[in-house]
Amino acid sequence: MSSPMTPGIAAARLPSETVETNFADLHEPLAPHEAAVAADRCYFCHDAPCMTACPTSIDIPLFIRQISTGTPEAAAKTIFDQNILGGMCARVCPTEELCEQACVRETAEGKPVEIGRLQRYATDTLMAKQSHPYERAATTGKRVAVVGAGPAGLACAHRLAMLGHDVVIYDAMPKAGGLNEYGIAAYKSTDAFAAREVSWLLGVGGINIENGMRLGQNLSLDTLKDENDAVFLAVGLGGVNALRVSGEDLDGVSNAVDFIKELRQSSDLSSLPVGRDVVVIGGGMTAVDAAVQSKLLGAQNVTIAYRRGQDGMSASQYEQDLASSKGVRLMFNLQPVAVHGDGAVREMEFEYTTDDGTGLKGTGEKIRIAADQVFKAIGQTLDTDGGLEISGRKIAVSGAGRTSAQGIWAGGDCASGGDDLTVTAVAEGRDAAMDIHATLMGGN
Repeated sequence: MSSPMTPGIAAARLPSETVETNFADLHEPLAPHEAAVAADRCYFCHDAPCMTACPTSIDIPLFIRQISTGTPEAAAKTIFDQNILGGMCARVCPTEELCEQACVRETAEGKPVEIGRLQRYATDTLMAKQSHPYERAATTGKRVAVVGAGPAGLACAHRLAMLGHDVVIYDAMPKAGGLNEYGIAAYKSTDAFAAREVSWLLGVGGINIENGMRLGQNLSLDTLKDENDAVFLAVGLGGVNALRVSGEDLDGVSNAVDFIKELRQSSDLSSLPVGRDVVVIGGGMTAVDAAVQSKLLGAQNVTIAYRRGQDGMSASQYEQDLASSKGVRLMFNLQPVAVHGDGAVREMEFEYTTDDGTGLKGTGEKIRIAADQVFKAIGQTLDTDGGLEISGRKIAVSGAGRTSAQGIWAGGDCASGGDDLTVTAVAEGRDAAMDIHATLMGGN
């Protein structure tokens, strides 16, 4: 992130009490009576469209019925059977585009059952009991290496450990959790929930985590293959795309993921420096998270500039509306042309774009936006693949995460296939674990 000494970027723009309020839990947890009322709205559909829309195929009508009958712990078990990170997914999953969008109540009334909040109510209730709901099977004597302690790696490791395998997770960062720990807005995951969830997940036993281990640096794929019966890669996307425009190296220009990472690990949010005029370039969830949090830290003017139209943004409509409600200006059909400034950024220059069906083109019309801080959020790239076959700039996989090399699986954001969502990563990690287990126990 840019130095606090960069002109226009300053800490303590707002009193610490205001910042603390700004970063409070985005959605307050349901009280028991609120959960009962919310659960009562469910039709308990036999052929539930919400369940089909869930990437982890949670039996949503069943867990909501269990809540309605006063057994939230049983509801949580129903959730965890399919999604061991159901607590975090209840906080960050775009339910408005998945299960809740498919809800019959949404179709009929425009107001779906609050599936996400009910899932959080159930999972929080069980996790508060401290004890882990699963026991390991008898040891198989097999050892599996998991590279990456994000959602896919954790889900894979938990399922493998539950089935009796010994698992070692290698992760490059000081703390486990991946994007759950380092890459999402602080108001979505409060009270160190990501770390607490990892600690709870490890309660199944049979999983060891080694931090500070990065594939391609102090970790070799060949060595992992030699020392383990199987390897699962969940390395995420560590590289960040460049703007490739003049002035990109000026002070005040940095990556949105680095800003969010620093914010997530800060013990005093009010001490974080932020610009007065902030421009975020991109149209995804990272762009929205960076923009909203800049505003919550006290930036006066925050703009998201996206090169396509609003319907092309990968951030959900809910996230776009959240940004607007916090005072973020969303501008569309703008592609970056240059960063202007003398040592430090002063303005971002954009060109308006259009798409006539043959691809995005510049119109020649340009605009400059005042900026003393610019965050790049234009996508991340795979920065280590271990020499495996690549498809679409990600590790090529088939079936339940099988790569081009025997004995190596991959899942999550680093693998080709599904959406780059926490819930999708969990599903891929879980399914790969089942395929690894079947293979190690004598399957194909």
